[in-house]
Amino acid sequence: QVQLVESGGGLVQAGGSLRLSCAASGRTFSNYHMGWFRQAPGKEREFVTAVSSNGRSTVYADSVKGRFTISRDNNKNTVYLQMNNLKPEDTAVYYCAADRRRGVVVSKDDRSYDYWGQGTQVTVSS
Repeated sequence: QVQLVESGGGLVQAGGSLRLSCAASGRTFSNYHMGWFRQAPGKEREFVTAVSSNGRSTVYADSVKGRFTISRDNNKNTVYLQMNNLKPEDTAVYYCAADRRRGVVVSKDDRSYDYWGQGTQVTVSS
């Protein structure tokens, strides 16, 4: 079992930046692929980005490619999401998630993720 706690959300103007953090409990954080998802009001949850357990492989949604960067520090049991050049359409609740499967590639499918944080609100004003 792992518990995930997101932080760093807030209100920012379009073009601004935010960095989200997701702190994980437990000693097996380095075994998990980690992902970020988001859900805007009235919309389904969507994939944003994910990073492999060793941090060497990343994947991004087309909508955030070139603007967002995912990273992780396995010594601190934390995954980060640096968001630059934010747009109003990035407004959503952002969730981090952990995939406990071993020996698989990083997934964009939320059904692959076993543990979820409570979410942090990101609001981008125009």
